[in-house]
Amino acid sequence: MTDIFKKFDGKKAGIFAAGVLFGTAGLKILTSKDAKNVYTKCTAAVLRAKECVMKTVTNIQENAEDIYAEAQQINEEREMLDAEFLDESETEME
Repeated sequence: MTDIFKKFDGKKAGIFAAGVLFGTAGLKILTSKDAKNVYTKCTAAVLRAKECVMKTVTNIQENAEDIYAEAQQINEEREMLDAEFLDESETEME
């Protein structure tokens, strides 16, 4: 029987008890009405931030599409000029 008490470490038991107490108190705090109010306000802020980010992403995407369309148009015009140049050089060689 005395071997059991020799192996008993009061420090570890105290830490365990404090952990259980802190965990129980933490659960009570996290599930309180005030905490739920904070969670709700934080979630609302995140949703507002998401809307702002999505507006920015949409704006950037529209600008990128415009740039892409203009780049395609430039390349098409360049191909037409190259084709005209090749046609002119072939007729001069004949």
